Amino acid sequence: MVRIDPATGGFLNWLTQPYKPRTVPPINLSNTSRFDSLIRGGNLYLSAADVIALAIENNVDIEVQRYGPLLEREVLRRAQGGGALRSVGLGVAAGPQSVSLQGVSTNATSVGGGGGVSSGGGIVTQLGPSIPSLDPSLLLFANFQHSTTPQSNTFLTGTTALTLDSRTYQAVYSQNWVFGLNAQFTYASSHSKFNSLSFNLNPYTSGDLDLQVTQNLLNGFGAAVNGRNIRVQKNNLKYTDLQFKQQLITTISSVLNLYWDLVAFNQDLRARQRELATAEQLLADNNRQVSLGAIAEIEVTRAQAGVYTSQQDLLISQTNLLQQEAVLKNALSRNGVLNSNLADLHVIPLDQIAVPPVESVRPINQLVEEALAQRPEVAQARINIDSNQLNLVGIKNSLKPTLQAFAELTNNGLTGQLTPLGAAQIAAVGYLAGGYGNLLAQEFRRNYPNYSAGLSLNIPIRNRAAQSDYVTSQLELRQNELNLQKTVSQVGVDVQNAVIGLQQARARYDASEKARVLQQQTLDGDRRKYELGASTPYQVMLDQRDLASAESSEVQAQANYTHARIALDQALGKTLEVNNVVIAEAVTGQVARPSVLPATLPAPPATEQAR
Repeated sequence: MVRIDPATGGFLNWLTQPYKPRTVPPINLSNTSRFDSLIRGGNLYLSAADVIALAIENNVDIEVQRYGPLLEREVLRRAQGGGALRSVGLGVAAGPQSVSLQGVSTNATSVGGGGGVSSGGGIVTQLGPSIPSLDPSLLLFANFQHSTTPQSNTFLTGTTALTLDSRTYQAVYSQNWVFGLNAQFTYASSHSKFNSLSFNLNPYTSGDLDLQVTQNLLNGFGAAVNGRNIRVQKNNLKYTDLQFKQQLITTISSVLNLYWDLVAFNQDLRARQRELATAEQLLADNNRQVSLGAIAEIEVTRAQAGVYTSQQDLLISQTNLLQQEAVLKNALSRNGVLNSNLADLHVIPLDQIAVPPVESVRPINQLVEEALAQRPEVAQARINIDSNQLNLVGIKNSLKPTLQAFAELTNNGLTGQLTPLGAAQIAAVGYLAGGYGNLLAQEFRRNYPNYSAGLSLNIPIRNRAAQSDYVTSQLELRQNELNLQKTVSQVGVDVQNAVIGLQQARARYDASEKARVLQQQTLDGDRRKYELGASTPYQVMLDQRDLASAESSEVQAQANYTHARIALDQALGKTLEVNNVVIAEAVTGQVARPSVLPATLPAPPATEQAR
């Protein structure tokens, strides 16, 4: 499971954590232990359920999408602090495809594959009023100064060079609120000492407590305006969850297509092995009959040609099988066939393609309604429209002038040490004499308060940029609404095409099965005739080739049927439901169901010639 480690620290971690980096662990390229439980004697035995489990746990495309929610949550943290949105994440990756098997469909219908405006929901441009920082800030300032200033009038200062030693301190706490209020609280004090006897207090300390508040009343007013990025990013989190689901659907559909094609390759290989065995038997029979003088030697030559042709067909079938194994192992492993433990494994499927005797398909309109409720890209398109509408609120707000109400309250104070001049006027300034506590007392008693309040109005003339942004955003929203309708219409087309494809695949399978049965009967009949001397070896050899081709066509039809069924599930958005995939397990990358091999394992087909 992908995670982000929090910042670590000691006792003051609560204070220092915002300034420490959080750790993102390195990627994990180790496969899960499920592989080990499925290996026996150098062979990897797989069922369809095991293929799905291995893909969920180890497929790199799915692992990439696991980072999507983490990325979007970090962007949400950024938005909650008042930052602009970032475009993060990757789109849905297309699944791997099978090698060619004379017409076997590798991926019958491509449905799904990265709907939506972009991987992050498409809302990345910051228009409308600027969103203030929503994280409070603290400013600390200190200044130490020594200055000497020549004087042109010694009557006021009593010296020709006025020297000042000062220490200034300031602390400012400021914060913005999402509804458009800004507050700033300032505490400042300054300690001054002069080389002049003309002051009543010297040295003295002055200071103030100041509170300033500013509220936007038009442009920049309201949580809907200043909090729009947060709402949009929460939508993007939903979008990313749907994208992860879509990647699951795409990858699982692809690996299932790979698996059932592997089953078809195995069946085709066995058919080619039977073809070669029959051709070799015919050659041996012809050699025997030529030695007895029963047939001409040309029949041996024809039988030899048949053997070589069958050997070539077998070699192609073996090569296709090994290539398909490599593609499947690469899709189920994090480090692919580069893993030395997997490179030499021979994959043996445990399932056989089963075509049900009756195909029951519900009415198209019911299937389309189900698909519209299940397909992730439809929900993603609706989320994008909602995000565009949320952004439109802020963009519309930028049409308004800037009107701000502000108020300021300041409490001043002054204290210091009486000079001889001040002591002579003690009745007038004696209450100013004292230390720092006297300064604070004056400020909190509000002996010297200042008040101010007002309004600030800024009216942009013509306002063309804001008007253009608003109309442009409305036009984009209309485009997205049309794209949603396009997506809805495409779902209907996908479902209808998938149903037609399933019906066609079923019809092709029925026809290929009957053709194979009839070709088997033809071969059996000509073989009996040949044994009775009423047929030729060449005719038997042609029948054998035709039977092998009919068996290959039946295998292709079976594979096409599985692809059509997978495509229909994908078009309906039911791939995960049909294959019992739990989203929570997929997110963590750990499938709870254990993989258990049957007591009796099938023997691997002979592929050593192609290795």
